[in-house]
Amino acid sequence: MPVEVVTVPCLSDNYAYLVKSGDSCAVVDPSEAGPVAAALAARSWQLSHILNTHHHLDHTGGNLALKAQFGAKVVGPGKDAARIPGIDIGVDENCGWEFSGHKVQVLEVPAHTRGAIAFVMGGNAFTGDTLFALGCGRLFEGDAAMMWASLRKLMALPDATKIYCGHEYTKNNGRFALTLEPGNAALQARMKDLPAMTMPSDMALEKATNPFLRVDSREIRESLGMQSAGDTEVFGEIRNRKDSY
Repeated sequence: MPVEVVTVPCLSDNYAYLVKSGDSCAVVDPSEAGPVAAALAARSWQLSHILNTHHHLDHTGGNLALKAQFGAKVVGPGKDAARIPGIDIGVDENCGWEFSGHKVQVLEVPAHTRGAIAFVMGGNAFTGDTLFALGCGRLFEGDAAMMWASLRKLMALPDATKIYCGHEYTKNNGRFALTLEPGNAALQARMKDLPAMTMPSDMALEKATNPFLRVDSREIRESLGMQSAGDTEVFGEIRNRKDSY
């Protein structure tokens, strides 16, 4: 049974996602209830599950209102259950999850928060604030080594995997990427034709253009003056520079 994904813009730059399969419908990272409820009503869909990638309010703010309205079950990182509003089902890499007959892969991807997870189902990866289009999340509860390990887990997904992230930061991320790798033809082409709403991306495109996944790029290393540094050190310097960009 196919999985249908609908992007729901929320707040000023957040994305929630409706994920429909058969009679079941989940929402990923509802920062607010109103736009999600409106998107459901427009399609006459009923919400069965609420999926959270991490505890931040701009990803969980709609949990309780949507749960009250629809009776939906909240699914989130079991290791961070205390910070997930209304959580019913805690998941991790070992247990995974099942949605409407689909095996859902759960990847533990800490660093932005210590309990961050990604949901992978039907060729789609919901990466929250760990992997962005042309970027990655800030290291609020982890360090560079932790985030690099988390990104490597995501990079191991098939190239065709569609990437749905938590925010529309792509234009700014791309401008930063060009400061490090201006000679990257794939990056130049992506920025030239960038639409207003950039979801989904895919893993092949991210590996070709996202500087946080390209620590082995000779041009990036030369831009940083880190030709012989280790991958984690290069990643950490890219993150530091983006923090002050």
